[in-house]
Amino acid sequence: MAMPAITEKEKEKEIEKENKTGALDIIFRSQHRSLKALLNRASKCSSKLLNSSDGGTSNELIDCLSAFANSVVARCSKILQIPTQELQQRFETELPESVKQPSSYAKNFLEFCSYLALFQLSRTPDYLSKKEFRRLSYDVMLAWEAPDAESESLTKETTSGSNQQSEDEDGWSLFYSSSTKTAVQVDEEKTVGPEAFARIAPACAAVADIITVHNLFEALTSSSGHRLHFLIYDKYLRSLDKVIKSAKNASGPTLFSNLQLVEGEIILDIDGTVPTQPVLQHVGISAWPGELLYVAERRLTLTNYALYFESLGVGLYDKASRYDLATDMKQVIKPELTGPLGARLFDKAVMYKSTSVSEPVYLEFPEFKGNSRRDYWLDICIEILNVHKFIRKYNLREVQQSEALARAILGIFRHRAVREAFRIYLSQYKSLLAFNLAESLPGGDLISEALYKCLSLLNTSAIQDDVPVSSSAEQNLKIFPVSLFTLSRHGLILQKEIVMNGEAIFPVGDVWVGETNPLEMAVKQSIWHKGKAEAAQATVDQVKVEGIDTNVAVMKELLFPVIVCAERLLLLASWEDPLKSTVFLLLTGFVIIRGWMRHFNKGKPLEAFRVTPPPHRSAVELLLALQDGISQIEGIIQSGNIILLKIRAILFAMLPQATDTVSFLLVFMALILAFCPIKYITILILVEAFTRQMPLRKDSSDRLVRRVREWWIRIPAAPVQLIKTDSKKKKK
Repeated sequence: MAMPAITEKEKEKEIEKENKTGALDIIFRSQHRSLKALLNRASKCSSKLLNSSDGGTSNELIDCLSAFANSVVARCSKILQIPTQELQQRFETELPESVKQPSSYAKNFLEFCSYLALFQLSRTPDYLSKKEFRRLSYDVMLAWEAPDAESESLTKETTSGSNQQSEDEDGWSLFYSSSTKTAVQVDEEKTVGPEAFARIAPACAAVADIITVHNLFEALTSSSGHRLHFLIYDKYLRSLDKVIKSAKNASGPTLFSNLQLVEGEIILDIDGTVPTQPVLQHVGISAWPGELLYVAERRLTLTNYALYFESLGVGLYDKASRYDLATDMKQVIKPELTGPLGARLFDKAVMYKSTSVSEPVYLEFPEFKGNSRRDYWLDICIEILNVHKFIRKYNLREVQQSEALARAILGIFRHRAVREAFRIYLSQYKSLLAFNLAESLPGGDLISEALYKCLSLLNTSAIQDDVPVSSSAEQNLKIFPVSLFTLSRHGLILQKEIVMNGEAIFPVGDVWVGETNPLEMAVKQSIWHKGKAEAAQATVDQVKVEGIDTNVAVMKELLFPVIVCAERLLLLASWEDPLKSTVFLLLTGFVIIRGWMRHFNKGKPLEAFRVTPPPHRSAVELLLALQDGISQIEGIIQSGNIILLKIRAILFAMLPQATDTVSFLLVFMALILAFCPIKYITILILVEAFTRQMPLRKDSSDRLVRRVREWWIRIPAAPVQLIKTDSKKKKK
């Protein structure tokens, strides 16, 4: 009878354990659900409070809108102090019929109200630091994805299924994750997609640029499944607000009196003020000053016109060296390797070369790991250089010039904010800098042309009080300088006379209600070609090999057909087969007799070839020059290999369209050579080469060269396989 008693006790203990673990599981699940319910209840209460305290405006629900979209419109109505019925009436009367179709009515009306409200909020200087602006702009994106009742019900069905699965799978992970992941798990259905972000975010020029808005969304959602959560969006806006305020504080007169800034020159960023992160300047192969790389810190300052370098004297900074970025001085800015006594050891420097300096200047950014500081400064310096090239190319003046500069400045601020908040590295095709992106994207010149057309429509008369929302035709005639207006609101003045003319109630900028402007269309077309260019560039990166001997081996294999042809020519010259050698000799003689080879110097004595020897160099300088020459030869061989691999890819039709294009071109050239005399072809080539830079042909020639370069970039490189030889076989 003792054995059954023991088993019953054991069963009771097991039941107690199961009850304890089950109770813990229930507690954690209930806390998870209660946290979700608490957040949902808070959002509902906030919307009710906003609807109830409308400040004297009577708002009624609009039938075609969803419940959440109605709450967003009510909040916009409260901000504008205009009833929703009046907003709807203005939408009906002032906008064209194309944006009032039943299929897109709810979404376009939401855009209409949100653009007005966001612009009204952005008229205050510190709007980025206010929670109302951050929350409203995000809620507008949420409502844009589900503007009517049908779309709202569909989103609820899809999110409810995913939420049920996450509740079953997450379990204890909620209590061991970070704060950001926890919020995503609790309220994961409230996320924004790329289309909504690209449609709403550019309505505020400080938040996003229509040229780079897709890249900005990818940067913010790189770790969240390409869906934007409010916590990440809020962190980005806080970082952007911090960056803009630091730029405003940096422009103080007492701190930078020795820079001698001109009117309208704004300080964009400063580096080298922290002793652990100095900036070193090299001129030629020696460091500045002298060869002591470790003395005192240096300060580097970038403005919208130039780059300033200040060396530290006794307690104060010496007079700054100014490196111009605005004037056309044939500037070249690129990454470079530096080191002690000019040795090319560390890939952490930026080279600046122009006609204003006698020899290249190297700015080094020492850091223990990586070269992110150098890459950041390289990008923002090239952005300022590119925006001034854009201004000179299209001969922009006054408001147009200031708006282009303001767009570049805001892009640098956004780039810096994302870098400081998320530590993200962006490739050339995913840059947040508009003018750099236009230079690197396939078809980026179309973006520049569309931007120029928008800037040419800028009208300073649009900056006046009580400007109503115009129709589509009037939008094309009056474009508002939104970037310039945004900078002035943050205390960064580019043109004082423009700011003092007044303020507009509604901005007509990059985004239009229910329509796609030409700039946005050009961006979408370039993004469509970006995928092919990235894929081709990936193949180029794969076939790049290090070492001169390896590159020479690859080139020998690629030039094998040429080597075979040379060997056959030597075989013909050896007369081992007399018949073949005779035929070849007769054909070659016929070509020469027909005048393909002429003698220009008949019997005259050959004058000596005059060469100016280089200046005398020390042994160290000769070794450094030899090292530099070897690295350049390696780069030339590497580039030659890539060209040969791309030609191989064309010959073997890796990209059939490119192969067809080359085939048609070769046939066309063969027909010209067959039917046109060689002297006419020579004259045609001469005229074409010497008239490329004529004013009448310069734009078309540059466009043709760019199209050929973009076509060449999209061609992938043929794969290369390096086969290592067995060392044991070599010994045998």
